[in-house]
Amino acid sequence: MLLQGLKVVEMSTWVAAPGCAAIMAEWGADVIKVEAPEGDAIRRFYPDTPESPGNPIFSMENRGKRGVVLDVYSDEGRAALIALLKTADVFVTNLRVGALKRTRLDYESLKDEAPQLVYACVTGFGLEGPEAERPAFDLTGFWTRSGIAASTIPPDQEPFTCRPGFGDHVTALATLTGVLAALHERQSTGKGRLVEASLLRTGFYALGWDASIHLRYGEATTAQPRRERPSAISGYFRTADDRYVCVAPRGPTCFPGVIKGLGLESVIEEIGAPPYGDLEITRSLRAKVDAAFAKLTLDEAGEMLTRADVIWAPMATLDEVAIDPQARAAGCFVVTPDQWGGAFEGPATPIRFPGLDVGPRGPAPLLGQHTAEVLAEIGFALAPAAE
Repeated sequence: MLLQGLKVVEMSTWVAAPGCAAIMAEWGADVIKVEAPEGDAIRRFYPDTPESPGNPIFSMENRGKRGVVLDVYSDEGRAALIALLKTADVFVTNLRVGALKRTRLDYESLKDEAPQLVYACVTGFGLEGPEAERPAFDLTGFWTRSGIAASTIPPDQEPFTCRPGFGDHVTALATLTGVLAALHERQSTGKGRLVEASLLRTGFYALGWDASIHLRYGEATTAQPRRERPSAISGYFRTADDRYVCVAPRGPTCFPGVIKGLGLESVIEEIGAPPYGDLEITRSLRAKVDAAFAKLTLDEAGEMLTRADVIWAPMATLDEVAIDPQARAAGCFVVTPDQWGGAFEGPATPIRFPGLDVGPRGPAPLLGQHTAEVLAEIGFALAPAAE
C-alpha cells in the first residue's frame, strides 16, 4: 500500500480534518482517531447501532481508523497522547487555537518533544490574526467568508447555503497535499513541521479564477441574473420532460452548432456572429433558445449537443448518480463495512490508482474501541477508573 508503515494520530471532529486522515487510512496508513469521552459530534447523526448499522456520515470520514478515547484535559490523558505522538509520523487536529494552547498540545509545545512529527492544523480562519480563535463550519469559513457565496449566488436571489461538508472535503484534500509535502521534506531533514490549512484560505483559492481577476484589475466578477448574462447559449435550459441541461460553450465556434442543432438557422442569417455586445439581442435570442430546448427531451438535447461537440451535462439527482454507469466506471462508489458484519455503499475518495486496490480497510471505530490495544502497543497503561 502507498502509505503502509505511516502512523497518523488524528484528534479532530466533524469533517475537514477527519476527512484528510480518512484518505491516508485508505492509502494504507495506520490512522488512530483520538476522541474525547463524549465522542465526535457527528456520531450523533444516524447513530451506529445493531438495529441501524453503519452511520453513513461518520463512516465516510472515519472508516478504516482505530478509535481511542482520551481526556486530554487530564494529566494522564495528555501524557498518553504525548506518548502516542512520539511514535507517530503525522498529527492531524482541528481543535481551536485556544484549546490547543490550554492543553499544551499546540505545535510550539510539541515540536521539541516530537521533532519528527508533521503537525497538520486545520482551522476556520488561520492560526494568526484577530479572528484566529473563531469557530467555523465550511458554510461560514469556506462558502460565505471567502467570497464564494457572493460570487456564486446571483444578486436577485435570496442567499442559499452550500451542502454540508462541501467545503470541508476541499479543505481535507488541501490539508493532505500539505502533509504529503512535509513528509517528503522530512526524508531529507529528519524533522517534521507545522502544516496549516484553513477553510478561508482554501475557499479563496477555490475561487481563484474570480479572485485573481479582482486582485489584478479590481473587477468583481459575480454570477448575474439570467437576463443579464452575455451569452444566449450558456447556462441551464429546461427541456420538454421538465429536466435541466447545462451548456458550457468553449468559445464562439460552439454557437453555430448549437443554433443549427436547435433548428434556429435563420438566426445566424439575421445576426451572424454570437451577439455578445448587444444585451437586447442576446435576450431575444435566449428566448428563442429557451423555446427550442423546451421542445426537446433531455435525451434529445444531449444527443444534439454531443453531435455539436459542445460541453454539456444533465442536472442529475443523487438517485440518478447512484445508478449512472459512467459514475460507476469512474469509481465514485465504494463498499464500506460496518461493525455488525454487514456492509453498505458510500462515496469513494477522489483519487484512483489503476492496478492498486485502495478503499476502506475496515469499519469506522466504535467509541474507544481500540484504546487498550493502541496504548498497549506503546507501553502505556491508563489507571483503572474509580468505582
